[in-house]
Amino acid sequence: MSKEKAAARVRELRALIEHHNRRYYVLDSPEISDFDYDSLMRELLTLEALNPELASPDSPTQRVGALPLKTFSPMPHRVPMLSIDNAMNEAELRDFDGRVRKLLERDEVTYCCEPKFDGLAVELLYRGGVLVTGGTRGDGYTGEDVTPNLRTVKSIPLRIGGERPPELLEVRGEVVMYRKSFQELNRERSEQGEALFANPRNAAAGSLRQLDSRITAGRDLSFFAYGVSDAAALEASSQYAVLERLGGLGFRVNPEVRICKGIDEAMKFAISVQEKREALPFEIDGVVIKVDGIRDQDELGIKARSPRWALAYKFPPTQAVTVVREILVQVGRTGVLTPVAALEPVKVGGVTVSRATLHNLDEVRRKDVRKGDTVIIQRAGDVIPEIVSPVLSKRTGEEPEFAMPGACPVCGAPVIRDQGEEEEGGGQGIMFRCVNISCPAVVREQIFHFASKDALDIEGLGRKIIDKLMDKGLVKNAADLYTLTREDLLGVEGFAELSAANLLASLDRSRRTTLQRFLYGLGIPHVGTVAARDLAGHFRSLEQLTEAKAEEIEAVRGVGGVMAQAIRGFFDRGENRAVIGRLFELGLEVEPPRAGTPGDTSLSGKKFCFTGTLSRMTRSEAKEEVQSRGGNVVDSVSKSLDYLVAGAEAGSKLDRARSLGVAVLTEEDFLSMIGGV
Repeated sequence: MSKEKAAARVRELRALIEHHNRRYYVLDSPEISDFDYDSLMRELLTLEALNPELASPDSPTQRVGALPLKTFSPMPHRVPMLSIDNAMNEAELRDFDGRVRKLLERDEVTYCCEPKFDGLAVELLYRGGVLVTGGTRGDGYTGEDVTPNLRTVKSIPLRIGGERPPELLEVRGEVVMYRKSFQELNRERSEQGEALFANPRNAAAGSLRQLDSRITAGRDLSFFAYGVSDAAALEASSQYAVLERLGGLGFRVNPEVRICKGIDEAMKFAISVQEKREALPFEIDGVVIKVDGIRDQDELGIKARSPRWALAYKFPPTQAVTVVREILVQVGRTGVLTPVAALEPVKVGGVTVSRATLHNLDEVRRKDVRKGDTVIIQRAGDVIPEIVSPVLSKRTGEEPEFAMPGACPVCGAPVIRDQGEEEEGGGQGIMFRCVNISCPAVVREQIFHFASKDALDIEGLGRKIIDKLMDKGLVKNAADLYTLTREDLLGVEGFAELSAANLLASLDRSRRTTLQRFLYGLGIPHVGTVAARDLAGHFRSLEQLTEAKAEEIEAVRGVGGVMAQAIRGFFDRGENRAVIGRLFELGLEVEPPRAGTPGDTSLSGKKFCFTGTLSRMTRSEAKEEVQSRGGNVVDSVSKSLDYLVAGAEAGSKLDRARSLGVAVLTEEDFLSMIGGV
């Protein structure tokens, strides 16, 4: 290919890839399969490698991360990034409205309202439509330059859309981590013996402040734009118009934005957001209320460190008080010891909580939690129970300080100390790990993971059953599951003819699985369900993946250097290869992903949601069918949903879909749509 043709093709590929990045990461409406996307990216990587002079900072290949920095440089803000005053109740919100109306000499003011993300505020500087610099808010006047890390966030445009972008545009917004991604990250860090993040906000902050941007690239971060430093750059006369213009330039903006006529409407909106707070996929801690008109904002002006035209109405935290009965120590799948507080059961946000993780020894010491303490607990992100602090005034002096055991509480083997990595929000954690790879707790968790719903989906194989099988010496690893016989099971306490037959039937069904499920079930460090899907779609077979070099693995979308090394290391271990080989000898069959079928984009851009019980397939299998055809699966019902698939005993989602006019499909309708799988 000539230099001219290579340059033209590079420009074409970059435009295509950024278009599909926006469809996938901003609009949640992909148009092509992961396999086709990976093919475009591989072609671009090859052309840029063969033609280094075509390298460009706005190329999508730059999202994989750069070499580590020694430190962050300061980033001054041309226009200060001011903080916003808080209102903790309705009275304070009405006081704010009264001040605004008085200064503007109005009877009623129009407000632009949106949920307040609990993430990390950043500013992105674009010149001529190209991302030049990005940094944190810092003290409002000077932040930290984290440009290499922000380039890896796929919902941030490296080049903004439009024929005539502003010569200078400073976009403000929030970097957040979705709750599912946060839970997956903490699960992986726990398995690897790394310090856990306390909440999604700390996870987002810690991920964005990595000196090695390749680590950031491996984290699932999202960016939502909420404003600009100067509305004139967008020729916008209102805050709502600013958000609309940003959306048109390729930025993701909060879909829950509302224009409210007067403070009564704003208050009603805040209450409605608070009521559905737990159903949102990301963490919020309130609602931001801004005077909508830009001229009105200018007239109101600013105080020392905050604008007079904006207020954050903060939601009350979901907390309760209870007593720590005991601090237990659990052993995970990789041998990591995790302290867990056993609590007097108490209701928090409508859910009864009896346990709360303490993450690691550093966390216990930092909070100084002890057996017998009265403690304040909350559901972090309204989901994960955590201890906020002990109530020291209730302490009697009899409460013992916690110490990690010197021997594994399950097998009695020695415990070693591992130094965790230092990250904002995660802290520098000293991890304790059982050195016995045959520890029953480790093996049990490995087998349980292999049998889990998103892996081999072996129904009826819970931890208690696995314990009984291990006690009898029938199972020592996942492959042993497929050697079990009727006679073996009938010799185990609790099994009768029917239960034995059911488990054997479930094991037999699981012998035929997909590559995505198998990769997830292997328990490879850092590989969750999303990474397993991306790896399966890219390599198409287990053989291709096991033979790939770390550099080839790192080229897969969403896979960073740390994950690539972990995958390569997993397949390099002889004991892992032995178990995999034995699984295939015992009849396991792994199907290649359907996503690679040429032209299979029949559901491209369509959003599906599932409710109720499906009889012909599991939810996970149905999700795979949609994604393999270019569609997307979401957890909630909204006006933007294309189809709700309702199985038996469908719940409130069905009522909401009907009220919104969303098309409702039966399971048979869905099967007919995808070709009767």
